Amino acid sequence: MNVAPSTPVAALAIAPIADADVTDVVTLWQRCGLTRPWNDPVADIALARRGPNSDILVGRDNGMIVASAMVGHEGHRGWVYYVAVDPDRQGSGFGRAIMRAAEDWLRAAGIAKLQLLVRRENDKVGAFYQSIGYEEQQLLVFSRWIDGRSPP
Repeated sequence: MNVAPSTPVAALAIAPIADADVTDVVTLWQRCGLTRPWNDPVADIALARRGPNSDILVGRDNGMIVASAMVGHEGHRGWVYYVAVDPDRQGSGFGRAIMRAAEDWLRAAGIAKLQLLVRRENDKVGAFYQSIGYEEQQLLVFSRWIDGRSPP
């Protein structure tokens, strides 16, 4: 396991998303390049907030949303999506802090393993996850659109 030496983690006020936060969170995701034309971020937020097995965590610094993570589980494995840190604040420890909060959320739900997806070409993000102790898995991901749309 490749874990970076212990570094101080920035203190963020982390809490579940509120109705008033949705626009700011979508803007953060857009600034971080996380949105895709085939995924409506507002609908993704609504879906995550609908049930007890998922949520959106937001990190605030001086009241401003600077980090987020969509976290959830299917009863066996936890997943995290939309991990974002304001581009002007990257390198400040906010990514570590929001991931720690996602891990804590899953632990509280009794989930032992967290998984996430990183696009193969996104070396910077892959390096970040390796630096905080995540390991690349040797597996294939298969998908199929079951709502009738064509693949992007």
